Amino acid sequence: MNEPIVTLVVVPRERFSCAPASLESIYEHTKIPFNLVYVDGNSPPEIQRYIAAQADKKQFHLIRTDYYLYPNQARNIGAAEVQTSYLAFVDNDVIVTPGWLDSLVQCAEETGAAVVGPLMCQHEPLHSEIHFAGGESHIWVDKTGRRRLREKMYSQGKATDVIQPKVQRTETELAEFHCVLVRRSILEQIGGLDEAMLNTKEHLDFCMMVRSLKETVYLEPDSLVTYVPGPPANWGDLHYYMLRWSDEWTLASLHRLRDKWNLSEDAYFTTKYKKLGWRRKMTIIAPIIFRLTFGLYSPKLEKVMMWFERRMNRYLTRRHRQTQSQIQPGAMGGTASSTVSG
Repeated sequence: MNEPIVTLVVVPRERFSCAPASLESIYEHTKIPFNLVYVDGNSPPEIQRYIAAQADKKQFHLIRTDYYLYPNQARNIGAAEVQTSYLAFVDNDVIVTPGWLDSLVQCAEETGAAVVGPLMCQHEPLHSEIHFAGGESHIWVDKTGRRRLREKMYSQGKATDVIQPKVQRTETELAEFHCVLVRRSILEQIGGLDEAMLNTKEHLDFCMMVRSLKETVYLEPDSLVTYVPGPPANWGDLHYYMLRWSDEWTLASLHRLRDKWNLSEDAYFTTKYKKLGWRRKMTIIAPIIFRLTFGLYSPKLEKVMMWFERRMNRYLTRRHRQTQSQIQPGAMGGTASSTVSG
């Protein structure tokens, strides 16, 4: 292939500090020709300067906004610039391995799949622990006639060197937006990603939409990538992280999923309502409590700190909502550079 048939669309996930390592891994380990659209949703100044410098150096298409973006909003902004047959959504905290993109494209070409996901790992050391090896996402009807959601991720937490030799390319019901190859035509058919899915379960919605059109989703284990979750490293990370996993965004997403697919509000939803804010508690609040208690943990202190944190969270989401309401269509910020083949 001399001309690219795939465009990478890189978007923010939950923080910005991993963005340089992620982008460098893409250029180091991607050998087939590709175009790249980088959506920079209000990264802090040092990351903004880095991405802009890389766009000038490598001549990829950079779209910068001066406000934070919902994940599907960022993906749609990037996808609107794609002209190739395929696009691959890649979060900015994903580290890829040699041949990752070749394997995804080869799978799509040989199977006709509309969507192909890699074998997804999590945490550091890189590529050592499975996050996702395919899964289930479908609606079933129970004995009382209630429409209910089935979601399951395979092999999470297991060792990569144990699981990878056992996994073969296979059709699956689920792929995740950490990293996923998509035929551009399928996005056109469904009218783009649902931006009412603000921060969670958008991959379930997307895969069910694809499969409702009788198209297929595949797992390609020869493609191995890792997403690297971690605590916010600075205020720029912290602000976006708190928005990205805000109670308001999570509730809105769950309600959208429930209403869109006419699902009963069963234990699947009520359990998630009870866990609102768990990422913020574990990543932000818990480490502070451990430091303050010299390694012990105080549930009373947790309760007090979460009371304040939730009020700060509501303030940040309200301010962001006001900013979004003032944005005019087409006012998505400037662009820099042009398309490049890798």
